[in-house]
Amino acid sequence: MASNVNPTVRRRRLGQELRRLRELKGMTAEEVAERLLVSQSKISRLENGRRSISQRDVRDLCGVYEVEDSRIVESLMQMAKDSRQQGWWHAFGDIPYSVYIGLETDAESLRVYEPQIITGLLQTRAYAEAIVQGGSPESTEQENDRRVEVRLRWQSRITADTDPLRLWVVLDEASLHRVVGSRQVMREQLEHVMELSQLPHITVQVLPFEVGAHAGINGQYSILEFADAADSSVVYIEGVTSDLYLEKPHDVQKYTVMYEHLRAQSLNVEQSRQLVERLAKDYAR
Repeated sequence: MASNVNPTVRRRRLGQELRRLRELKGMTAEEVAERLLVSQSKISRLENGRRSISQRDVRDLCGVYEVEDSRIVESLMQMAKDSRQQGWWHAFGDIPYSVYIGLETDAESLRVYEPQIITGLLQTRAYAEAIVQGGSPESTEQENDRRVEVRLRWQSRITADTDPLRLWVVLDEASLHRVVGSRQVMREQLEHVMELSQLPHITVQVLPFEVGAHAGINGQYSILEFADAADSSVVYIEGVTSDLYLEKPHDVQKYTVMYEHLRAQSLNVEQSRQLVERLAKDYAR
């Protein structure tokens, strides 16, 4: 088991602090890159927390920024050391969405809009297996099994006895009608959604077909929020070959407003449960 230090969050916080030091110095990322004889993209990746950062990188950057307080330098060096530790998910090998898992592991709350499938945190094993196999037809059975195990381990955030992740999910009605695996798998899956939705920290709403065009028409996204004020909210958009992380306040605000519209357009909690229950019974026939 890995340390309880979250390397993804450590990298992110370290990157934010390095960006702050650069801006205080009045330097651009391009100017810093020229001084250190590295690419501008490396500086950008270090600052956005998407790249592992070494203690040597921190030392060199502090030198460029003329940081004279040894306590600040030592603190940043320790953060760099912590950021190179491995989270629990690394034990499963190369996972495409490992950065997202790291962020979610430290998040306080999560808002998700899912138009196509039941979102990962609410999936049963059988449903997850069918989704992973269907979505990765060229992957080996071993690779798919590993992804399923990560997904199931990942769900511990919403079932934890202390400080569980606060989750709000808007599911498009299409995700309830798409038969993944089999009708039995779907019945069990919808029953699982109903069971989890009874938990006080989990809210599930369904966006019905009759709404027509809506605020989430462009696709799936998630909004992660953190307890530490130093960690800004993140909008996560999953892609096929790469994922998108939006952290600028303007972007986060835009998606937050969109999510409020989605919640308003959806069935209320009780109506959503009734629809899920009715469809679960239909699958049992």
